[in-house]
Formats: sequence, C-alpha cells, structure tokens
Amino acid sequence: MHNIGSREFFIALGIGLLHGLFTLCVVLSSVWLCLALWIQQPLGTFFSRVTIVLWSLFALSLLGVYFSGHLISRRTDIIIYCVAFACSLFWYFSIEARQDRDWNPEVAEQLSYSKQGDLVSLHKVRNFDWHADGTYDIRWEDRNIDLNKITGINVITSYWMGPQIAHTLVSFDFADQKPLVFSIEIRKEKGEDFSAIGGFFRKYELSLVASDEKDIVYTRSNIRHEQVYLFPVKMPAAERKALFIEYLKQADELRGEAKWYNTLTSNCTTLVFDMVQAINPQKLPKDYRLLASGYLPNYLYDLKALNQNYSINEWYRLAHINPRAEQYDQQSNKSSEYFSDVIRAGLPKVE
Repeated sequence: MHNIGSREFFIALGIGLLHGLFTLCVVLSSVWLCLALWIQQPLGTFFSRVTIVLWSLFALSLLGVYFSGHLISRRTDIIIYCVAFACSLFWYFSIEARQDRDWNPEVAEQLSYSKQGDLVSLHKVRNFDWHADGTYDIRWEDRNIDLNKITGINVITSYWMGPQIAHTLVSFDFADQKPLVFSIEIRKEKGEDFSAIGGFFRKYELSLVASDEKDIVYTRSNIRHEQVYLFPVKMPAAERKALFIEYLKQADELRGEAKWYNTLTSNCTTLVFDMVQAINPQKLPKDYRLLASGYLPNYLYDLKALNQNYSINEWYRLAHINPRAEQYDQQSNKSSEYFSDVIRAGLPKVE
C-alpha cells in the first residue's frame, strides 16, 4: 500500500473540497436559475421550458467535462460556467417592477395623501363591500386623519397556511372615527394567484393598502375563512404617530417607484419591522419570528408589548376574532363601526 504524508493528504483533501464546492455551486445556482425561468417564463411557456432543459444539460455536461479532465482544462470549465451564469444574473436583475400592469381591482389604486401639520387627508382608502361568494362592490374613499387623535395600535395576524405563516396587518384606533388598517400586499394582476415560491423570484410588485376593517379584515375572517387574531399593542403615543407617518412615507416610495415583493426579505412583516426600526432602532431585536410570522404574537408578548396579566395562550384565545366575526354576520347592523366594535369585544386593555 502506498503511504502518503500528511502534507499530501491535506492537499488532496483541499482539492477534493474545492471540487465538491464547485459541484455544489453549479447544482444550487442551476436549481435557482431553473426556478427563476419557470416562474418568469421570459420566452413563453414552451421555450422557457426548453431553456430549462438546455441549461440543465449544459450544467451537467460541464460537470462531466470538469471531472473527466478531457477536452478543456478545469479552469476553463469554471470560467465558462461562471460567464454563462453571470449572463443569467444580468437577465434576472434587469427585470424591473412596473406600475402599468392590468391590476386586480383590490390593488388597482395606490394610496396618496396631503398633509398639513398633523392633519392628513388620505386618498384611495379601500372600503369594498364583500359578498359571501367572494365578489365585491368596489369603493375607494377619502379619509381625514388627525394624528393627535390616534389612541391605539393593533397587530392583526391572519393565518392561511398553517401556524408558522401569517399575513400581518396593522390597525390604528382613533378617538374621533373608526379604525384604519394598513396592509403590505402583493400587487396581483387580474387572474394571478399567489405563490410563496414565486415571491422569491420577482413575480409580484409590492402594494400598500389602507383600508376599512370591514373590508380587509372581514374578507379574511368571513369570506376566505382564514383564522384572524387581533392584538392591541402597547406603544407610546409619539411612536404610534411616527409609525403612521412611516406608512405615509412607504406610500410615497411605492407611488414614486414600483418595488418587488420578496417572500423572505420584503413582505408584510419584515417591512413593518423596518418601519418600527426607523422610528426606534433599539425597539425590536432581530428574531426568527420576524420570518416565521405566525409566531409574531409570541415575539410581541416576549417584548412585553402585550398585556402581561394574561398568558400567551390566553391571548390567542381572546384575540381570535372569528367567533365574534361570525356573530356579526347574524346581526342586522352591518356598519363598519359595529364590525370593529364586535371584533374587539372582550379584548384586554393595553396597560
């Protein structure tokens, strides 16, 4: 048996690791690119799928040549792949978000406003009337807000695909009028459905919707039958006001330039986190529950943002609005003010 020294052993090990690393990079980058092509379909369905097959054959062939050592050197092999993949990255990052698509009516309009001191006039506030079959009567309204009349803030979580993932909304209470909800949404085109995987690959633009609770909360609890929870959150008055202004800034940015939604980094929860961080960088420590948004209430409880006289399990029981929202459907009073009162019945007060 041929014995090799430790130096030769480590050199061989290092070379083996480099070969393995290159193989892993080729596999992972090819999977990413094939998914991007599948989601984007830049050449139409048929030719995009042909491109996926051709790229897969190209990547496998280069790996075969790399390990066989025939035809070209390994360095040349690496360069060819890197150049080809760089071209694919150039294509992907050249895909621009747009404002001029044929939008679903729910996100067809963009929030705008005028502001004089603490008085804000909101335009294009959504207040659709939803029907049991999922259809709706379109209505966009104006709302006049006095920022000094904000009396509370609520985090609303709507569960639609298990306990780990929830859509996050933020509702503001006022002393002189009904609540107003902000929701970061994907800006769907007509006939387009949501795909969590598509959200990783520049499939959807971002939209900020300001809405009446009877619209955007009711449709989730009573029409789509998602499990919805409302948590009154402890936040100083100055920070509540500042957060509202951050939402206005977000509306400005999205009107000025379309942006991409991203399932992981730019979604309904992470953008709220970014806005709170802009107000107070020390307010929210980074935590995995900002990504696993279904556990956001637990995160808020640990930060003592929820009333500590109740356990988190009691909070989930009390915050669950679906039983109360179902009772609302049995009542003759269908006003949005009454809906907001009903879903808050029995909730603990903010300390």
